[in-house]
Amino acid sequence: MKFEYAPAPESRAIVDIASSYGLFVDGAFTSGSGSSFKTINPATEEVLAEVAEADAADVDRAVKAARRAYTRVWSRMSGAERGKYLFRIARIIAERSRELAVLESIDNGKPIKESRDVDIPTAAAHFFYYAGWADKLEYALPGNGHSGADPQPLGVAAQVIPWNFPFLMLAWKIAPALATGNTVVLKPAETTPLTALLFAEICQQADLPPGVVNIVTGAGETGRALVEHPDVDKVAFTGSTDVGRAIARSVAGSRKKVTLELGGKAANIVFDDAPVDQAVEGIVNGIFFNQGHVCCAGSRLLVQESVAEEVVERLKRRMATLRVGDPLDKNTDVGAINSAEQLQRIRELAEIGDAEGAERWTEPCELPDHGFWFAPTIFTGVSQAHRIAREEIFGPVLSILTFRTPQEAVAKANNTPYGLSAGIWSDKGSRILWVANQLRAGVVWANTFNRFDPASPFGGYQESGYGREGGRHGLEGYIK
Repeated sequence: MKFEYAPAPESRAIVDIASSYGLFVDGAFTSGSGSSFKTINPATEEVLAEVAEADAADVDRAVKAARRAYTRVWSRMSGAERGKYLFRIARIIAERSRELAVLESIDNGKPIKESRDVDIPTAAAHFFYYAGWADKLEYALPGNGHSGADPQPLGVAAQVIPWNFPFLMLAWKIAPALATGNTVVLKPAETTPLTALLFAEICQQADLPPGVVNIVTGAGETGRALVEHPDVDKVAFTGSTDVGRAIARSVAGSRKKVTLELGGKAANIVFDDAPVDQAVEGIVNGIFFNQGHVCCAGSRLLVQESVAEEVVERLKRRMATLRVGDPLDKNTDVGAINSAEQLQRIRELAEIGDAEGAERWTEPCELPDHGFWFAPTIFTGVSQAHRIAREEIFGPVLSILTFRTPQEAVAKANNTPYGLSAGIWSDKGSRILWVANQLRAGVVWANTFNRFDPASPFGGYQESGYGREGGRHGLEGYIK
C-alpha cells in the first residue's frame, strides 16, 4: 500500500517577530549607530526584520557596560548567587523552547525537529550544567582547590558566534563565562541574529543585572571592533579558519586569552565488521544533519574496500528517503542552506568535484521554487588529492574514499590540515581504541556521530583551533 505524503507544519503563531531590532546594551534595547541590515528566511527569501548594525562606538558602549557590571556586581557576587541566575535562565529557555525552536528554524533554515529536539534542549542543558559549577569552581580546575585561592575570572569576554547553530553556540559561550564570574559582549552572525535577541529578552525576564550580557549585532566589522577592543580580556570565536587566523594575529602580543573553534573535514571510518545499517544511519547523521552546516561534519567517508559497494548501495537507498523542504514541516530531514553566498560556495566546490573526475550521485527530488536549496549529494571515486576531499564544503556533500588496512585508514584520516573530529565504526573494541589513539582529532566518536553533552569537552587541533568548550575544561578559558 502506498501512503501519500502529508505535511505536518509547525505554526509560526508562537513567534512574534518585530519589524526592527536594536542592540542590547546595559540591560536594555537601544538604537545603534543608525545603519541596519536585513535578516531573511533562507527557505523563502522573505525579509524577517531590520537589525541594527553596531559600529565601533556601539561596541565601545557595550564593552564599558560589561566592565561596569563586572567590577561593581558580577565579580563580587558569590558563585551560589550567580548559579541561581543561570538556573533561572535555563528554566526560561526550557519554558520558551517551542518559541525559540520555531524562530531558529525560520531565521536559520534548519528543520524544526532539529531545533526542537537538539539545539534548544542542549542549550538549556548547558546553562543547567554550568549553573551547577558556579559555586564549585575550586574543585573544577586542578590545583585551585588545594592552593587556598579561589579561581578568579578574567573580566570582559568578547564572543563571536556562527550562523550554523546560533542559539546553541550562544549557550556554549555565555554559560561558562557567567558561571566563572565574567561578563559578556556577544556578536551573533549577521544572517541569524534573532534568537540571540530573544535571549536578550530572556536575560531581562531572569532579572540578570544590567551589563552582564550585552548583544551587538552586525557583520565582520562589528566583530573586528569587538575582538580588537582594548578593554576585552577574553576572545572566544567559532567560525571559519581564515577568520580564526585573523583573530589570532590581531590579539597576538596582547594580554587577551583566546579560544578558537574553527573548521573541520572529519573522517568517518567504516570497517568491514561494522553493523552496516547502523553505520549508514551514522553516516547520514554525520553529513546531512543541519544541511552539513557543521564544523565537525563527517564529510569524508572512509570505507574498507571489501564492504564499500554494499555501504554505498545502502547509503543511496537511505538517502532516497530523506525529505528536503520546508524547515517548519516536522517531516523535513534537510532544510534550507543558510544564505545565497553559502549556497554558491557549495555549488562551486561540487562543480570542482565533477571537474576532478569524481562521480556525483544525487537522488532526484523536487526543490522549492524560492529560497536556497541543495539536495544531499555524494561523490565516489574520490582521491586524497581532490579538493572536495581536502576543503571544507560546509554543506550536504559527502566524499567517499576507500582503504584496505587500519593503518591506511589512519593515514588517510590524518591527511588533512584540520583536526576537529572523527568517527569509527567497528565491532572490535580493541580496533576502535587503537585507531582512536592514532587519530589527530579533538573528538572521536565510536559507533555513533554528532553526539554532544554539556559535560563533555569539545575542540580541535591544527587548523581546527585550540581551547575546549563544554565540560569542566570549558571553564578553564574563563579563569586567570
